[in-house]
Amino acid sequence: MQGIRTINRALSSALTLVGLVGAFVLMSVAPARAGENTFVEVTPNSAQAGSRVSIKASCDNDNNNRQSSVHSDAFGHVTLRPDNGFLTAQASIPRDKQAGDYAVDLRCQNGQTATTTLTVLNMASPSKGPATGGGGTAGGRGTGSLLVLGGVALVATAIALGMAGGRRRTGAGS
Repeated sequence: MQGIRTINRALSSALTLVGLVGAFVLMSVAPARAGENTFVEVTPNSAQAGSRVSIKASCDNDNNNRQSSVHSDAFGHVTLRPDNGFLTAQASIPRDKQAGDYAVDLRCQNGQTATTTLTVLNMASPSKGPATGGGGTAGGRGTGSLLVLGGVALVATAIALGMAGGRRRTGAGS
């Protein structure tokens, strides 16, 4: 009987830990808040030559309502415009841009600056994929959303079981 209690406690602790880790991961995906710092970010931070990237920046609270600019040897000068508390823009990387790391420099009107790095990739695109057949994973069904829903359900189940296991232990009179 003692062995079963030990297993139940270990399982309850493990499920609680899984639930807490899942909750932490979901909370860490929260968007950045405007005005806390001066920063610049490029999304994606690695991009193929010939593609577009999004730029998001902040020059602190008082200055996110005025235009600022960024410069990079990857795409030249770009003007950032106010957008929901941030400064945003898009830039195109020329198709013939050499692969490498390029600095993206933000210059705010108040004199503050920030820098990030954009990695330009210049890979030749294959004209045709290999003739390997359909395989077991081929099909038009998108399973990505099912995986996300399954993960959320697993976290919720782990939290519920952890809480139920904790309640049962205290009432068992051990």
